[in-house]
Amino acid sequence: MQNIFKYLKGDKVIWIVTILFLGLSMVSVYSFVPILVKTEGGRPFSYLFKHTIYIVIGFLAMFWVHRQDPKYFEKLSKFIFIVAVALLIFTFFFGVRVNDASRWVRVPIIGLTFQSSDFARLALVILLSRRLVTKQDSFDSWKSSLLSIVGPILLICLLIAKDNFSTSAIIFMVSLLLLFVGKFPMTKIFTVIGSGAVLAGGLILTHIALPAANLLPRFDTWVNRFFKAYGEEGASVENMQAINAKLAIHNGGYTGVGVGDGDLKHYTPEAYADFYYSSFVEEFGLISAILLIFMYLILFYRILKVGLNSKNLFETYLSVGIGLLLLSQAMINMFVCTGIMPVTGQNMPFLAMGGSAMVMSCVSLGIVLSISRKTDAKGKSLNSNTKSE
Repeated sequence: MQNIFKYLKGDKVIWIVTILFLGLSMVSVYSFVPILVKTEGGRPFSYLFKHTIYIVIGFLAMFWVHRQDPKYFEKLSKFIFIVAVALLIFTFFFGVRVNDASRWVRVPIIGLTFQSSDFARLALVILLSRRLVTKQDSFDSWKSSLLSIVGPILLICLLIAKDNFSTSAIIFMVSLLLLFVGKFPMTKIFTVIGSGAVLAGGLILTHIALPAANLLPRFDTWVNRFFKAYGEEGASVENMQAINAKLAIHNGGYTGVGVGDGDLKHYTPEAYADFYYSSFVEEFGLISAILLIFMYLILFYRILKVGLNSKNLFETYLSVGIGLLLLSQAMINMFVCTGIMPVTGQNMPFLAMGGSAMVMSCVSLGIVLSISRKTDAKGKSLNSNTKSE
C-alpha cells in the first residue's frame, strides 16, 4: 500500500474512498446491464466495457490533475469559464436530444457523449472561488459585484435551466452557499436570490403567455413531477417510477436481495442513474446503504479539511465548493429515491452510469488532491527546515 501512495499524493483517505467508489460502481453497474440490453439492445459486455473506459479516463484525469499546481486553475479560471459558456451555447443549439432535452454533446470520431453542464458547474465554482478573493475589496460596490460575481451565476443557471432545471437549481444553491462562505454581503446574497426568482418567474410567465415560443420545453414535465410527488396523483400509474423506487428500498430489507437479483430495477427507468440509490438498497440492503452515506460524509469531511488546511483562500473556497457540489448531487439522488423530492435527473457521483459525470467528478477530486498535495509538501518543507535549525 505504501508503494502505491508514493505515486498517489495528497489526502490518502480521499484516494481510498474514491477507489472504493469506483470499484463498487463496476459491481453495481454490472447488475444494471440486463436493463440496458432489454431497453436499448446490444451486448452486455459493450455496456460494461464503455463504463470501464469512462472509469479509466476519470481515474487517469484525476491522477494527472492532482499532480498540477492549484495556481494554474486560479490563473485559468476565466478561460475555463468562457469555454464552459461556449459549450453550453453549443449544446443549446446543436446538442444531442434525449427525452425532449438537449443536454449532451457528441464527441466526433469516438462517438462518446458528455453533458456540458457537468463541466460548467465545476467551471463556475472555480471562477467564483477566484472572484471571491480578487474582488473582496469591492464587495460593497453594486456594479463590481453584479458584473463579476452575480452575473456569471445567473448566466450559467439560465443556459442550463431550459433543459436541466434540477442541475441549474443545484448550481444556484451551491453558488449561494459559496458566496456565504466567502463572506459576500448578505444583502447582495438576497439580491442574487431575488434576481434568480425574478428571472425564473419571468421565463415561466413568458412560456405560459407564448407557448408557441417553447422557451421551456420541459415545463409541463416539471409541473407534472411536482404534483405527482406531492399532489393527489402521487399514487398514479404515471408515477410508477417513483413508486417502484420506494418499493425497491422496502424490498431490500437490511441485507439486500443480492447483487444482480433485484426485481424492481427492471420496472424503474434510469435505475442505473437517476434511481441508483433505490436499486442499490434493493440489492445491497439498508446496512450497506447507511455505509454508503457514511462514505460520502467521510469524503465531504476530508474535502473540507483539505480546504481549511490550506493557507490560500482560493484553494479553501474551491475545496468547499467542490465538496458541496458532490454532496448535493448524492443527497438529491437519495431524496428522490425515498420520495422526499420530486423526480430529477441527478446521478450518484462516482457510482451511477454516466461518462461525463464520472470524469468531471474525478477531475473535481483531482483538484482537491492537488491542493492537499501542495499543502502536505509545504508542511514537510517547513518541518525539515525547523529540524535543520
